[in-house]
Amino acid sequence: MNNNKNYFDVYYKEGETPTFCYRSGNMVYEEMLLDGVLVSNGWNGAGYPLDLLACMPTRFDHGRYSEPSAFNIELDGQSVDFDLRFVDFRTEKNDDNIKAILTLESAIKPVIIRVVTILDGTQMFTRYCEIKNSSENNMNLSRLSIISGGLEEMETEKLIVSYDVESFYSLGYFTDDRWSKEGKFQWKSLKTDVTSIDTRFNRDRFRHPLVMLRNNLMGKIWFMQTAWSGGCRFTLDYDAKPEMTDTYLTFKAEILSHNPMYIISPGEVFITPEVHMGMVCGDFDDAVYEMHSHIRRSVLNRAEADPTGLLVGAGMGAEHDMSVETSKVYIDRMHEMGGEVFIVDAGWECPPERQTEWGDFTGTNIPNPERYPNGIKELVDYCHEKGMKFGLWSDIESLGSLCDNYMKHPEWRAENIFGKKSRRFMDLTVDEAAKRVEDELARIIEEYKIDLLRIDYNTDYKEYFNLRDTGTGVKECLNMRHFKEVYRIYSNLKARYPNVIFENCAGGGGRTDLEMMKAFNHTWVSDNQCAPLSVMITNGMTVALPPERVDRLFAGMNCHNFGSLDLQMRNTMLTHMSINVISPVTAPMNENQLEFVKHSIAVYKDFIRPFLPFAKTYHHTPEAAETFNNGLSILEIAAPDGSRGALTAFNLCNVNENVQKIRLKGADASKMYEVVLDNSGEKFSVSGRELKYEGINIYIPSAMSSELVLYKEI
Repeated sequence: MNNNKNYFDVYYKEGETPTFCYRSGNMVYEEMLLDGVLVSNGWNGAGYPLDLLACMPTRFDHGRYSEPSAFNIELDGQSVDFDLRFVDFRTEKNDDNIKAILTLESAIKPVIIRVVTILDGTQMFTRYCEIKNSSENNMNLSRLSIISGGLEEMETEKLIVSYDVESFYSLGYFTDDRWSKEGKFQWKSLKTDVTSIDTRFNRDRFRHPLVMLRNNLMGKIWFMQTAWSGGCRFTLDYDAKPEMTDTYLTFKAEILSHNPMYIISPGEVFITPEVHMGMVCGDFDDAVYEMHSHIRRSVLNRAEADPTGLLVGAGMGAEHDMSVETSKVYIDRMHEMGGEVFIVDAGWECPPERQTEWGDFTGTNIPNPERYPNGIKELVDYCHEKGMKFGLWSDIESLGSLCDNYMKHPEWRAENIFGKKSRRFMDLTVDEAAKRVEDELARIIEEYKIDLLRIDYNTDYKEYFNLRDTGTGVKECLNMRHFKEVYRIYSNLKARYPNVIFENCAGGGGRTDLEMMKAFNHTWVSDNQCAPLSVMITNGMTVALPPERVDRLFAGMNCHNFGSLDLQMRNTMLTHMSINVISPVTAPMNENQLEFVKHSIAVYKDFIRPFLPFAKTYHHTPEAAETFNNGLSILEIAAPDGSRGALTAFNLCNVNENVQKIRLKGADASKMYEVVLDNSGEKFSVSGRELKYEGINIYIPSAMSSELVLYKEI
């Protein structure tokens, strides 16, 4: 049940143990300053403050935990989680949110800690800390959990259950961290031990930093994302034994790197990355809806990065002949198909005979004169004459070995922990390198008159964590400084060029976190377009991000070898659609193929796109392993008022069931609908009650094929 009225409030109780009760929607989270330690008191998903029964508050047994703290901060080898003194608590409220700032002073180190919590009426909140060095000396930050502490205690004897304690909770996360395997979401039983999920430090960078925890007994789901492009860890400590009548669960959302991860200079205020965390009493779709609502309302909410344009991207790169003549033919064809932005991908800096070696030419940033004798403006003008916008790719944070600055400025390239220079990864903590990146992107936008900027990022995650003495006499891990500089650059550029579409990419989905996304209109989530994995990726990444932010590609990148034409197209239709060519330049387009593509893009533009940026997403088959075992994947979006919706159903490999029964979760039982089955074009009227609770049968012709179902209120 979603009774979200945009309610948010902080219930603050003064006294010897000041208490801070954060309420947003029906989510309640409470903390208390107890004997110098800020502790988590507990959660509620039904709207009740924890001291509803004033003489019997439902709070945790804090003495039971070795680390009950609501954050973990270590400075110069000392924990400053305890011996804290209350200084101040204040709130700033407007129509959109309430910002609560708790100020604490450490008795261990001369440091002020501000704990900042932002509530927006969704059942997810924003948390970060500010750490001020009040001393005259540098302080080495070597441990950072942005939010931590108790999550839940259960008196299981009151629930009348068996004592199979490892069936009580399920942990949901992306179980694969490799390139082209993004979005592989799975639920696993939470073991009675310490469980940690890492990304981008001990594991590769293609695991989006998200975890969900489901209480299978009580119907609760917690969910959190760390908005950080560097190392992240989520830790759950589950203490339960079959003979125990109580269970205890604590958590941490940590930042990982080599130490010190940051040196805070005298008087400096260090601002930590954000964690976004929430809770519902409900199902998976309810949790995803609250997460998407929060992301839309309070995280990815910059006006200049508005995603509602959703122009159909169309482009070509080094896998094609990139000559001017071929490019113009593809512009014509993509325009005919329905493309709205033509994007020149990697290869434009290379001479014609070396375009597949584009990595060596990154950082050149000049259209190769052999390839473009009249400059790139010839293609820009040609696109604009067709009524299309023009986009250009850049891997601006890299220096290829054939770029002049590779040898000229070796100090711009990072040095790894073994003291070796990176092959091309730029260290943006070097002021001149950061200035070069920002100035060059501004020049590219202005000089070439581009309408879309595609930012790629191709590097090994181990190169992030380089070490250097920044003037303190101590070698510091530069990960924190580097990514803060990355965010600053793109934030500045987006503010300068609000009408340019910024598209994020990082070898596919290597940098999709919420902080990176703040300055971008949308993002690639994978380079893998080949079914059935491509379907799994779309399904999983629309859990982490609202679907209008997720780029998926039809045609190109070898997807034509995997699955039917309709499956490939429909895998893009509930996201931000991108398309590629459907025939080589030397062959005419297949008219049957072209007709289907044009029809599908028209459906996307006319029916789906108008409500996609506000849609509620329903993951009928959220878990990757189950999807592959059953061979069926179903994704649905619907307008929040139930006025219309769309569902894509995919038979994957080795499926013999051609008739599938589906329920339209986004339908309103009180309405009547016209339903269209896109394979046959059949239309019929049916009640919302039947669609939602009884379901309808659809026919999917074979393995690796699909159906698109559209429904609209009548």
